[in-house]
Amino acid sequence: MNDVSAFNEVGGFRLKLWRGESTCLLGFDVDEPEPDFVGFAIEFRAPGDKDFQPLCNRLSFDSSKTVNGFRNFPTTAAPLQTYRWVHFPWDPKPGIYTYRVTKMHMPADDKLKKGLSIELPIELGPVTIDGFLDVGFTRNFASSQAFEDKKKQYGFGDDIIPTDANVGLEFAAQKAEIIKKFDIYSWLSFEAGRLLFDFLDWAVADHSVRIDAMAYDFNEPDVAGRLEALGDRLRIIIDDSKGHGGNGTSETKAETRLKASAGENHVHRGHFNNLQHNKVLIARRISDGTAVRVLGGSTNFSFRGLYIQANNMYVFNDGDIAQLFADMFDEAFTNMAGFSADRIAAVWHTVKKTGQPTVKVCFSPHKSSDLSLAPVGGAIEQATSSVFYSFAFMNQTKSGPVRKALDNLMTRPVFSYGVVNESTGMKIQKPDGEIGLVDFAYLSEHAPEPFKSEWSGGKGINIHNKFAVIDFDQPGAKVYTGSSNFAPSGELGNGDHLISIEDQRVAVAYAIDALCMFDHLNFRDRMKVAETQKQSKAKGQKDTLQLQKPTAISGATDPWYAKFYVADSQRERDRITSRGGEATGGW
Repeated sequence: MNDVSAFNEVGGFRLKLWRGESTCLLGFDVDEPEPDFVGFAIEFRAPGDKDFQPLCNRLSFDSSKTVNGFRNFPTTAAPLQTYRWVHFPWDPKPGIYTYRVTKMHMPADDKLKKGLSIELPIELGPVTIDGFLDVGFTRNFASSQAFEDKKKQYGFGDDIIPTDANVGLEFAAQKAEIIKKFDIYSWLSFEAGRLLFDFLDWAVADHSVRIDAMAYDFNEPDVAGRLEALGDRLRIIIDDSKGHGGNGTSETKAETRLKASAGENHVHRGHFNNLQHNKVLIARRISDGTAVRVLGGSTNFSFRGLYIQANNMYVFNDGDIAQLFADMFDEAFTNMAGFSADRIAAVWHTVKKTGQPTVKVCFSPHKSSDLSLAPVGGAIEQATSSVFYSFAFMNQTKSGPVRKALDNLMTRPVFSYGVVNESTGMKIQKPDGEIGLVDFAYLSEHAPEPFKSEWSGGKGINIHNKFAVIDFDQPGAKVYTGSSNFAPSGELGNGDHLISIEDQRVAVAYAIDALCMFDHLNFRDRMKVAETQKQSKAKGQKDTLQLQKPTAISGATDPWYAKFYVADSQRERDRITSRGGEATGGW
């Protein structure tokens, strides 16, 4: 076991664990599945616990009335018929998690029997790189079966966010009432929310520091309240571009409130050439103005940003990296119109220290979009094993180094998954080059049994992440992320930041998040395709999903696992990659 992964193999059965951010990716594989092989059972032991407990499945081997969409079935009785799984511990604890994965069989007597089993430990601590960097992701689960479970369990509806973003700051009382039932906001914002509110609470309590902030969409009342609590220890730049600058917008309301608490001269409205698109908090010492910490990422300080959308956030506890952001803020606060001509926007800034990952930062707008985007496109082009990506608006980008590299990626023998948001749905870039369009509202009407109808998440996009992960299974793995949309127009017009982090532990965390998003959305795509192919079905009739028994019992033509062993298929590459057999050069 190391700080990134753990692996073992027994008799042609392999298991690999990958550390995520309060999550664990499990990849398994079997060289030659037996005819009675029916899937994998997963059990785990949390830090401090004595006993293992099973993960549970929503599906079973029949469609009885107990199959109702909830996780009713332990995988020891209803094994997973897939070759990888991501475990989200309900109450994440720091320390060692131990996983036990068992091959499950069903002989001719129609009863389950345990086969080979592997136990592996892995450390799932909450901090990515202690003392240097912590990464967090939102759950992006508002449109999910898990969210429907929470609604049913705690008795609340879809009205957890305001229908009009401009009344968000006045939604504090409703939010407090909902939290009395269950803090759905902490659950949805997950580690990203923890990073944001821990950062703000620390700054409010420590009177030796002040905060420089930059906000785009801004309507979260608890964020605004903490910024108010800083008093004159806050300076902030709030976007005033189209849609944010008029009377009655949340951004203008925030401006009024923060001018009252921080002072007129500490609140600046602006939008660079187009947008002020950074989402940044910079902590500086009051004594000398030196920067000590910085928070950034794709997450807007808004209801949608924290509680609905897929987003990422990070905190660097490094003075040199924080100082780069502080210098950027100072230039923007005093000379936004001339920012693109300043040296701060003309080069990549590199921070490299012994024992720490190399971090590179690029600030926009700048005079040439190739300055920031060419290195990203080049890294994608040079990937040797895998590329994972999530871009909010790449569908609107028709040119540039990143778009070109992604298009070329579809013709190369490199394992890849990616999602790109569209205003009318979700574009999934499948590894075989096909495009799938998915409406988040689709499962509300067409969910197959045993799945329940889902909330679409309200008006607006659901995928807002901006990142690319290059060769995460290699020692030279790296991540490109930030507030940037990776588009030429944005790099020329928007105030943004783009960073490169050269570290495998960080790359694995982003890769797992990408896998979760892809699987979450690809299910909708598969259901929509299946629906259009049901020519003989009665109108309104739903399919039923259930586990498949061995062909000798079910009479099916092929076993459930056959599709994972088709030579040169994407599912085969996924299986081989996710089981990570070091002996065979996998992940």
